[in-house]
Amino acid sequence: MSGKPKVAFVCVHNSCRSQIAEALGRLLASDVFESYSAGTETKPAINPDAVRLVKARYGVDMAATQHSKLLSALPPVDVVITMGCNVQCPMLPCSRREDWGLADPTGQSDEAFTAVIDEIERRILQLRDQLRPAD
Repeated sequence: MSGKPKVAFVCVHNSCRSQIAEALGRLLASDVFESYSAGTETKPAINPDAVRLVKARYGVDMAATQHSKLLSALPPVDVVITMGCNVQCPMLPCSRREDWGLADPTGQSDEAFTAVIDEIERRILQLRDQLRPAD
């Protein structure tokens, strides 16, 4: 694999969990891997609660830097991470695949969102450690 591995975070609408993962991947792990997100369908906008809470916590405005994308918009990727969408995510060619099984916090309290954001941050840092090249 030349250059940094490309990681795709995938869920159905690419409007909440996968967008948070893309934002945190860029913020916390861009030294190790490139982050992308996509869905099997798109929404006109990223979930406003996700945008608000990520901006408040990390200073990242997802509404300004990201948008909902289809799988066809992805470059060739090395790692595919599904968010736990309980749908048959189509097969993307990759060398590693995992499902994070995260509940969708859409329509729930800030606490539910914060719990999902905490878990995504923890997993992004874990993935960064796993993908970091050995010196």
